[in-house]
Amino acid sequence: MHSVNFDEVLERILAEETRYHRNAYTFIREGLDYTVQRLQKPHKGPKRHVSGRELLDGLRLFSLEQLGPMAKTVFNRWGIHTTRDIGEMVFILVSHGILGKTDDDHIEDFDDGFDFDEAFRRPFQPRSRHPRPEPVVPHS
Repeated sequence: MHSVNFDEVLERILAEETRYHRNAYTFIREGLDYTVQRLQKPHKGPKRHVSGRELLDGLRLFSLEQLGPMAKTVFNRWGIHTTRDIGEMVFILVSHGILGKTDDDHIEDFDDGFDFDEAFRRPFQPRSRHPRPEPVVPHS
């Protein structure tokens, strides 16, 4: 099997597919690497496949680390509004030989993975806007 040049393939993808920004594809690829490391996949020998759900979870964590409270805004700018968009991009990369898949992998694996507001905004919101009341201490 010959090596696939990501940048060359990405140019072909972007010429055909305009829904997603160039940086989104690079981010997905980097997020996969992050997920593999996080799951401690073997670097040599037989590799265990990363499922769609594992990839979504890894990408969510990677996004929080890399983009912080701007994650949802950046994703929206890149054309990514739902986890299905992530799946669409993954399967575009699969169809161009950048990523692999098994017979058990389906685009539907990426449907309803997580809500972007819950995943990317909630972790950065204050826990409560109201101070906790002081405990009542009886007078002796």
